[in-house]
Amino acid sequence: MVPGKKTAVLVDGILLNGPTTDAKAGENFVKEACRLIMEEVVLKSTNVNEKVCEWQPPEQLKKLLDLEMRAAGEPPHTLLELCQDVIRYSVKTNHPRFFNQLYAGLDYYSLVARFITEALNPSVYTYEVSPVFLLVEEAVLKKMIEFIGWKEGDGIFNPGGSVSNMYAMNLARYKYCPGIKEKGLFGLPRLILFTSAECHYSMKKAASFLGIGTENVYFVETDGRGKMIPEELDKRIWQAKQEGAVPFLVCATSGTTVLGAFDPLDAIADICERHGLWLHVDASWGGSALMSRKYRRLLHGIHRADSVAWNPHKMLMAGIQCCALLVKDKSDLLKRCYSANASYLFQQDKFYDVSYDTGDKSIQCSRRPDAFKFWMTWKAIGTLGLEDRVNRALALSRYLVEEIKKREGFKLLIEPEYANICFWYIPPSLRTMEEGPEFWAKLHLVAPTIKERMMKKGSLMLGYQPHRGKVNFFRQVVISPQVSREDMDFLLDEIDLLGRDM
Repeated sequence: MVPGKKTAVLVDGILLNGPTTDAKAGENFVKEACRLIMEEVVLKSTNVNEKVCEWQPPEQLKKLLDLEMRAAGEPPHTLLELCQDVIRYSVKTNHPRFFNQLYAGLDYYSLVARFITEALNPSVYTYEVSPVFLLVEEAVLKKMIEFIGWKEGDGIFNPGGSVSNMYAMNLARYKYCPGIKEKGLFGLPRLILFTSAECHYSMKKAASFLGIGTENVYFVETDGRGKMIPEELDKRIWQAKQEGAVPFLVCATSGTTVLGAFDPLDAIADICERHGLWLHVDASWGGSALMSRKYRRLLHGIHRADSVAWNPHKMLMAGIQCCALLVKDKSDLLKRCYSANASYLFQQDKFYDVSYDTGDKSIQCSRRPDAFKFWMTWKAIGTLGLEDRVNRALALSRYLVEEIKKREGFKLLIEPEYANICFWYIPPSLRTMEEGPEFWAKLHLVAPTIKERMMKKGSLMLGYQPHRGKVNFFRQVVISPQVSREDMDFLLDEIDLLGRDM
């Protein structure tokens, strides 16, 4: 035998000696892929001359992409071509003229954090396997809790604001009847929760998923600006009690999805205290206003909430997904509600402080280190930099509102208080028509047609929707600091260009 060499070991005909992966080829592929990402995504992200999207209908896109998985692997050059195609035909959400959703833009620091976590591939449940990222999450949660105005609290990062809202709903129910964890729904009274008629659709989904039932979600009427009316909430609570049901939760919204409305939290908190109800605030969209000394007034009273959902991946650009549920309780309510005490993960006789094994507060086992993205951005630009992002986005929103008021053919739905700018474009053919049924029926067709044209051209992306009896209108949202005044002007010019012949 040659010294240092081992005898070949075969098991089931498979050679077990040494690694079988070609590390050098893999490293080269990563280098080339990173170069491609840098050239085609990062360096082009602020170039307004690039298309926002390269639109293809589904069946055509299937033909353009090689989607088939085969028995044999494919060479690196083919994989790089696939990567190029994926980038080409994907929507460029980091483009300055992507206004389609409540997230946009590219934060370079968050992006690097994502590269690191993807390379390390951690799971955040115990300190032994994720020491750095657990401490980062703890630090970020503590800071977010301070901005809400609580002296202490608890929390956890979740895969989406919808999940945070579901966590809060279940937590409120558990606080009301802790026995549900072991005994289930059997024997429970009819539980009722209350939320705004403008709330996020995740409230209905959560009620369905948790077995509460969508019929037991009582929607409270809103005013003309989309804010929950406290007096109507109080009426609905009394109505539920008279029906023999048991109210247990009120879900207020800070920053509604369409209109960007902020419910009056102080007045709602008064009602919750009077009736002994858990108050959850869905601040997934509007929570970032807490970073601004000028605009945190929009969430006045949020410190009185029992729980808050807040998504830094929206206005603060931490990268999808980055969503926190924050809870005022500091008695381990989260852990008591969700823990399963898996003995292979959460042993109590470990050699370190097991209070850092926070994974049992989650319904997940494997969990991504999403807080790290936000932490990296926060470290890079500081609290003042985050505040500047919020202030700039809202200043650009105000600029756009004033331009809409000046321009013929553009009409605001309401005066906005946040970054949601809702407006109609009225083409020349409708501008002299009386605002009757025929006018609104024709106007309803305008936004979808312009949206189709802008996507096929690739010039910009902007959302539209009908809403509570109002025909289709555009909803423009400013988030990214890469967006400029010129982009606001281009938005209105392009809509007019694409729709003036209608």
